[in-house]
Amino acid sequence: MADRFRITLAQLNPTVGDLQGNAAKAREAWEAGKAAGSDLVAFPELFITGYNAQDLMRKPAFYTEAIEVLRELAKDCADGPAVAIGAPWIEGTDLYNAYHVLQNGEVTATVLKHHLPNNNVFDEVRVFTSGPVAGPFSVGPVRIGSPICEDAWHEDVAETLAETGAEILLVPNGSPYYRDKMEVRLNHMVSRVVETDLPLVYLNMVGGQDDQVFDGGSFVLNRKGEIAVKLAVFDEVISHVDFEQGPEGWVALPGEFVTHPDNMEQDYHVMVLSLRDYMRKTGFKKVLLGLSGGVDSALVATIAADALGADNVRCVMLPSEYTSEHSLEDAKEMATNLGCRYDFVPIKQGRDAITATLAPLFEGTEEGLTEENIQSRLRGLLLMALSNKFGEMLLTTGNKSEVAVGYATIYGDMAGGYNPIKDLYKTRVFDICRWRNENHRDWMMAPAGAVIPDRIITKPPSAELREDQKDSDSLPDYPVLDGILKILVDQDGSIADCVAAGYSREDAKRVEHLLYISEYKRFQSAPGARLSPRAFWLDRRYPIANRWRDKG
Repeated sequence: MADRFRITLAQLNPTVGDLQGNAAKAREAWEAGKAAGSDLVAFPELFITGYNAQDLMRKPAFYTEAIEVLRELAKDCADGPAVAIGAPWIEGTDLYNAYHVLQNGEVTATVLKHHLPNNNVFDEVRVFTSGPVAGPFSVGPVRIGSPICEDAWHEDVAETLAETGAEILLVPNGSPYYRDKMEVRLNHMVSRVVETDLPLVYLNMVGGQDDQVFDGGSFVLNRKGEIAVKLAVFDEVISHVDFEQGPEGWVALPGEFVTHPDNMEQDYHVMVLSLRDYMRKTGFKKVLLGLSGGVDSALVATIAADALGADNVRCVMLPSEYTSEHSLEDAKEMATNLGCRYDFVPIKQGRDAITATLAPLFEGTEEGLTEENIQSRLRGLLLMALSNKFGEMLLTTGNKSEVAVGYATIYGDMAGGYNPIKDLYKTRVFDICRWRNENHRDWMMAPAGAVIPDRIITKPPSAELREDQKDSDSLPDYPVLDGILKILVDQDGSIADCVAAGYSREDAKRVEHLLYISEYKRFQSAPGARLSPRAFWLDRRYPIANRWRDKG
């Protein structure tokens, strides 16, 4: 019996729906594994279709073609290492999330996912049928058990595989990022290793898909939970892992080992990668945004320049009489620092025309929020006109604090195709800006250094829709607002929990009210990068019409 076994781990970035493109990436990785003398080339969960395909997966023409592409891949990879790859599967009338083994030109084994996640961003119970727990498959001298993603977060599948002869556990994943998730994954996988006394390969995909980013970070554990291999986060990696058979079974030899960055850098990388992949996978090349001289649009402009390069980012200043000289200066300096195109489009003429048009209907009323929102909606109209004319996708720039309480104008500053900072609270916006000014990485395409002027970060936030306006006129100070929102949104906590944490009941009730009445705005808002387990969209689904309020 051979005493060495090599697995090539293909931590790659598939595109949902690009069946042929994903298969081509698989063939390239297989060729690399073949050249390296590997016995098996392994890919993540549902690699052929991309993940998460949501209800697209239920379309018969789609999954039928995916299965045909899988069979063609098996033929193409007949002469060389085996392939383990995720793709849907049909048995009778049931659709499964499956992991397939391709050998000698055929699909020689198929593992069906048993535990289907139905929480947070996952709706697999809606799409797939739960498969039975089966035994391991053989590749050469090794019997491999493959709990598919969620299957490895439970004891039963891994234990059954160990009891039926598995010698190595290979866990294919489509596991999206949220802050500090790596530690959660590692703890679960160490538990499976300790319970089964088997080495484990955790293989995750990378890349952005709508609001989610799959962060890679694949790793290999030996018995007792010792890490033998740890791959980079966010990067496509093809890595060869050698196993050696010893007295107690197969052992992974030490291999590639990458230290992961802290969560501040990871959050920023997620926002950059999510925008870059959203653009690439939807076919856009350039973006534009309204650059107000405030901190949110400054951060979005920096993310865009880092993701796409400054030549592909247009910054537009749309001043009114309420726009301060500081904002005009700061926006121009910001665009200059990044090297982006900067356009100056005053809104006064258009606003005067709209005011005159509405004057007969508004006669006898006082100016107020309506007139403020007209400014924002006029800016949205002008930015969308530029987007349509030049084929540049409009980015919106509302942070999570504003999105939560509706401190944004629907069809105005909420207009846009993507929002990189949608899951970033305002207090963390300031922190990320300071971090980016002090750090630069090779995956950033914008210049290094303090690209965001310090005054943008330190001045009091303002929408500048009326004289001397400050955000604090309408909302609690951001440290208070964010603290309450973290309890009500991220923790699903109560008013009593907010009071227990030291916040006033009045502030907590006010924020709760704003949170609930803004649901209709969030329902129509642009998608944005998910950074937490309670991002707005699939993580938190509340009714729009809702009269319940916490009586605490």
